[in-house]
Amino acid sequence: MRVLVVEDERRLAVALQRGLQSEGFSVDVALDGPQGLWMATEHDYDLIVLDIMLPGLNGYRLCAKLRAAGNESGILMLTAKDGEYDEAEALDTGADDFLSKPFSYLVLVARLRALGRRTGRRRPQVMRLGDLVIDPARRSCCRGGTEIRLTAREFAVVECLARRPGEVVAKRDILEQVWDSAFDGDPNVVEVHVSAVRRKIDAPFGRAALETVRGAGYRLAADGG
Repeated sequence: MRVLVVEDERRLAVALQRGLQSEGFSVDVALDGPQGLWMATEHDYDLIVLDIMLPGLNGYRLCAKLRAAGNESGILMLTAKDGEYDEAEALDTGADDFLSKPFSYLVLVARLRALGRRTGRRRPQVMRLGDLVIDPARRSCCRGGTEIRLTAREFAVVECLARRPGEVVAKRDILEQVWDSAFDGDPNVVEVHVSAVRRKIDAPFGRAALETVRGAGYRLAADGG
């Protein structure tokens, strides 16, 4: 899932980004309200972690503007400790859930996964490409009933491709969905992960579902190969 963290405390924002990325999320960060509004408008996010006290545009107003514009991303708002009025206003302005600061990181991740399952947006519960089955909610992948163990990043690559079965997905699209829009590392990291995925979902089963389209990107066969 793709997540936007809107938090003006830079150290917390970076810590959340790194932690969520290690869990398999693709994470972008905005450090103030106007930037958060622009990014949420320009990009398609599954979930938004939104602080209340933001420079330029507070979390309440940002949330209200997104909902008024028809944005359906799941929004988890970070509120003050024991701030029942903050919590009530967060829900009234369109947030789906809230979490009081200071919070447990494990609880945050669990709440985000639960929110992702609830909101769902346009995403199917389970994707079936022939005998290849990808379940985003459970983060599981299997072929012909045999479970395939993938790392968090490998699973994110498979999910990204499976959401566009039979289509060629450009390397840049995979970088933005699986890593983040500001990724400035070696783009060949995509090829490395695709190769690792191919060794797990195809090679042991004598299949060729995951194809490299030279100069264009990668394609996962709609029939599972």
